[in-house]
Amino acid sequence: MKKRTKALLAWAAVLTMGVSVLASCGNKTASGDSAPAGENKAEGKTALSLAIWDEKQRPMMESLVEAYEKEHPDVTVEVQLTPYKGGEYWTKLEAAATGGKAPDVFWLNVLHTDSYVDGGILADLTDAIAKSDIKDNFPESLVNNYVRDGKNYAVPKDFDTNALWYNKEIFDKAGVSYPTNDMTYEDLVAKAEELKKAGLPDGVYPFACPVDFQTWYYQTVFANGGWILSEDKKTSGYDDPKTQGGIQCWIDMIDKGLSPSSAALSETSSDAMFEGGQLAMNFAGSYMVPEYAGNDTIKDKIDCVELPSFNGIETNCINGLGYAVYEGSKNKEAATDLAIWLSSKEAMDIQGNAGVVISARNESQELFAKSSDKYDLSVYTAHTDKAYPLPVCKNAAELYDMESKALQKAYSGEESLADACKALKVEADAFLAKNQ
Repeated sequence: MKKRTKALLAWAAVLTMGVSVLASCGNKTASGDSAPAGENKAEGKTALSLAIWDEKQRPMMESLVEAYEKEHPDVTVEVQLTPYKGGEYWTKLEAAATGGKAPDVFWLNVLHTDSYVDGGILADLTDAIAKSDIKDNFPESLVNNYVRDGKNYAVPKDFDTNALWYNKEIFDKAGVSYPTNDMTYEDLVAKAEELKKAGLPDGVYPFACPVDFQTWYYQTVFANGGWILSEDKKTSGYDDPKTQGGIQCWIDMIDKGLSPSSAALSETSSDAMFEGGQLAMNFAGSYMVPEYAGNDTIKDKIDCVELPSFNGIETNCINGLGYAVYEGSKNKEAATDLAIWLSSKEAMDIQGNAGVVISARNESQELFAKSSDKYDLSVYTAHTDKAYPLPVCKNAAELYDMESKALQKAYSGEESLADACKALKVEADAFLAKNQ
């Protein structure tokens, strides 16, 4: 118990650090309040708590709970929402776990899995998953996201990939044809240059190239034959010329004036600029669809296509969330049953039809695309079988933060990419040696 408590208390700095760099898996716009976990028995029923962080998904999660309670009349489930922003979700979860009162079931992302396994907070779901149909009906990469030392610690919930969005009004006024699904990186650059040459209004750019690993440069790094982490998680690949080539391509677009500066993008995100009509094109994760579709300023002016290929390779990076069960739950069996049920076709169809995220279950993935008659959201699932999983390691948030700070110097022109990556390699490898 002492070891678990010590590990939990040590997470605070790492978990909070990760928030500034991980803008994915629905992490951008959560808000709301969370009630503390209640007693495990209420009115003769088993009472479970389910922790989430995204207000946009609350109605969908409540629909799932309603369906589960209908099938399990002896169980009640309370949805508890705590905002992700500022690390509040993880800080509260950590404090609750330290006190032995964490939610019975809670959202988990890959970034925090290793630390939570070490902290003893996650129940081993290996046997429960083996008895279910999960391994036969979910992408192997998503199931393996939560496997550590042969044990599975979460049930896949959803996943996110990326697409190229564009503002039709800006293209129309510039007299430039719209992006298409068969574009290459070179086509993207040519399209951006054509927009710039046509003369865009002041403050409007063809594209944006922020220091964003999952949505931008990891995809081109992998397509270029580069790598971030070795298979044994002991070495980083930042000094590999192929890795640097997959990053330099975005810096080149900034240098050509096709994107706002890195300083400008540090103050105003590319999503905010796109929603404000300041970008003709932008990459965006599938978790941003509800926000784009709900923005009255742009929702009728935009559409999306597949990401441009790079070196002839279809690029995309896949990541997602899972449902984890608290090891210290007083009703761990019931909590595990809920987590497994949430992977069922019934549950995944409810989630898919809501149109807020892409359900992880294979046969439910297409429902995300069908949820909109305005945008072709099938671009998000077009090449999921070829998508690259997010590279993770123990305390990955700290590595991502280290990476972001180093690359910011290259994006700003303060250092060459080669010099920035050389220093990053030394720092990252020392970090990895301490986190085995």
